[in-house]
Amino acid sequence: MSTAVLKVPVDGEGFLVDRDDWSEEIAAALARGDGFELTQQVRDFINEARAMYEQDGVVPPLRIFAKKQGVTTKDLYEIFKKGPMKLICKWGGLPKPTGCV
Repeated sequence: MSTAVLKVPVDGEGFLVDRDDWSEEIAAALARGDGFELTQQVRDFINEARAMYEQDGVVPPLRIFAKKQGVTTKDLYEIFKKGPMKLICKWGGLPKPTGCV
């Protein structure tokens, strides 16, 4: 994934350097860079994670996020093979999650 394609700076792992650069188009470009096309369900997960981050000031833990979405952590891992919260945060312009995600 090239920053020239995105036209926004990303770190070495592809997370946005400046959260204010995020948009739906940037989310789609970041996901495409990971070989993933965003579905409406994934967009909804991203938007909910962003809302939870705005409210709480931290990336939501996976179990809490899954429960609030009415899905299991297994469901999220079926959609996001490489780690649900890491990808939701990466594509959602949120900080990289800490801990076991």
